[in-house]
Amino acid sequence: MGLKCGIVGLPNVGKSTVFNALSSAKAQSANFPFTTIEPNIGVITIPDERLVKLAELVKPQEVIPTNMEFVDIAGLVKDAHKGEGLGNQFLSHIRETDAIIHVIRCFDDPNIVHTMGNVDPERDKEIIDIELQLKDMSTVQNRIKTIERLAAGGDKASIQELALLKPVEVQLNNSVSVRNMGLSEEKLEALSELFLLSSKPVLYLCNVDEAGMVNGNKYTEIMQRVSSKEGAEILILTAALEADIAELDSYEDKLEMLKELGLKESGIDRLIHSAYKLLNLITFFTVGPKMATAWTIRRDTNAIASAGVIHTDFEKGFIRAEVIHYADFVELGSEKACKDAGKIRVEGKNYILQDGDIMHFLFNV
Repeated sequence: MGLKCGIVGLPNVGKSTVFNALSSAKAQSANFPFTTIEPNIGVITIPDERLVKLAELVKPQEVIPTNMEFVDIAGLVKDAHKGEGLGNQFLSHIRETDAIIHVIRCFDDPNIVHTMGNVDPERDKEIIDIELQLKDMSTVQNRIKTIERLAAGGDKASIQELALLKPVEVQLNNSVSVRNMGLSEEKLEALSELFLLSSKPVLYLCNVDEAGMVNGNKYTEIMQRVSSKEGAEILILTAALEADIAELDSYEDKLEMLKELGLKESGIDRLIHSAYKLLNLITFFTVGPKMATAWTIRRDTNAIASAGVIHTDFEKGFIRAEVIHYADFVELGSEKACKDAGKIRVEGKNYILQDGDIMHFLFNV
């Protein structure tokens, strides 16, 4: 689907280390600002035990997981909206993403320089928020200037747009991000053409030391309180340790290391799943002797649009969809057994896919 999550934060908070753990791409990592000048892009496989189970049952020739893109964006600094620290370039990279993973430093280490002089996660969060809000305010104000004359002349579309933009401008001026303004889906859709940075959904990633990786620390407690005010999720992980786990060759070695650390799954796997949820995505499967494939769609996507994700011909010539619930397939063990048990349902183009559905699309072009 081409969806991207941008990894952002102040310099030296662990963004590139997180990215390295996510991706086989190796973003340069060092103890000074602006190590990452161009955004590094990694295509990340989505871990899904359901696909593994389906492959065990069907034994296809090929197994194809779904994926998404993560973009490591260079560290923002105060006054980035004015162009400080290559700010305009960095902000333009954020504009091209669909969601934000905001890495917050939540550990003390005198050997790693903090650009603001000390660790303060709430302040660091607000610096990034304010930069995005100020950039959005500039965008909104420029748009208002463009349409004010048309509105004064009685242009109905411009009058309606002004009625939307004026309150948004006021709230941005009061340091409220667009995503926290309580705007309706209709209003957010109307604003989408402006590509406002603070409208993007956000996940706060607390980078802690090893002592805080299981239960957090005083800094993550601050972030929990701050993020809960806006209904955002936080995740806690130790970026350097996650990078070490990612370097292990075998799956068994990774499980053993996680067990030794008292963790059920890696922080990186939790991050990938949370990012998937943040983008409001679900997975459906197609299964056969040649391939078992996972496909990504937005939640509430109907059958005909889902068919188009596989191939445009499937959408153009859509006839019907045959659906098997994942639990039924696993219980009965095969498509034939599901058919014999009456567990295959026939659905039309308006059927809304559920997470984990196993689909067979019939089409004619």
